[in-house]
Amino acid sequence: MPMQKQSLSKSLTLLFGIVVGLLVIWRVVTVGMAEGYPASFWISQGINGLVLGGVYALVALGYTLVYGILFMINFAHGEVMMLGGITGFFALQFAAAQGWMEGSTAVVVAALLFILVAGMLGSVVTGVALERLAYRPLRRAPRLVPLISAIGASLFLQYSVLLIFGVSPHSYRKPDLISGGIRTGDVFIPYTGLIIFVASILLMLGLYLIVQRTKLGRAMRAVAEDKDTASLMGVNVDAVIVATFVLGSALAGAAGVMLGFHNTVVKFNSGFIPGLKAFTAAVLGGIGNIPGAMFGALILGMIEALGPSALGIPTEYKDIIAFSVLVLILIFRPSGIFGEILSEKKA
Repeated sequence: MPMQKQSLSKSLTLLFGIVVGLLVIWRVVTVGMAEGYPASFWISQGINGLVLGGVYALVALGYTLVYGILFMINFAHGEVMMLGGITGFFALQFAAAQGWMEGSTAVVVAALLFILVAGMLGSVVTGVALERLAYRPLRRAPRLVPLISAIGASLFLQYSVLLIFGVSPHSYRKPDLISGGIRTGDVFIPYTGLIIFVASILLMLGLYLIVQRTKLGRAMRAVAEDKDTASLMGVNVDAVIVATFVLGSALAGAAGVMLGFHNTVVKFNSGFIPGLKAFTAAVLGGIGNIPGAMFGALILGMIEALGPSALGIPTEYKDIIAFSVLVLILIFRPSGIFGEILSEKKA
């Protein structure tokens, strides 16, 4: 009898998914025929989607790393990104005061790298502090407890930045070197968007090589499999977990700085929505799966950029589309497109 109920539930879920899919296809076809957008419009929107996806990917990789090691969702990771952007803003102010942003191409490139590294360091300090103060004391606690701690840490960081720096956004000023873009016909690709996309791919590949090909990566995989056994085999579990937070936070800091240059502003709540969407991307691709998080982020970015126009709804509703994807993935494929990578003990 329970098997019959389970089979019926799966059949109803599948039927619901088919109906939703057909409705979406019908809406897209209807809107496409009525609006008649030119090809250049869709290409431009697709480029915007890839840029969004690149940002989400860098943050989603941090979610995936922490989940793979600790089996917890670090909901304060968006604020780690935001603090990287804030730190990068003050590094930009320092570089501008020194006149580095107006120098030769080599000087400007060096200044941009300095700003990027400063933002990454700001995020790393925040991430390591979170691990030490908010998560390590709760490592043996029930799974819900660190989740509540992460939500509290997220709110604490947001409103601490609000009280210290105020509600006004901090404006990034692009140097001339990256303020333009590439124009091909009616399609415009901003330099900052191109940098974000290329950097996200390179950083994801670098992270994947670290996890798969280095001694640290082997230790991370061992800790993810079984912390106690890894400790008995001589692995310093605490050091590996700290290294995991360092890697994830550095990627988030890079995302915060690059998004600051792309959007030109950063403020106390700049990381909240991107953080939630990065979590959605990680679930979409398969949380715990590094390539899955990357591709899930790019897919989500494309859906968010193309969805409002394809469905004929205002762009203000793009967040609804993104979080609807999260709900649908949790209903129809909780393991994500590429599947979760979990140890047998965790699974």
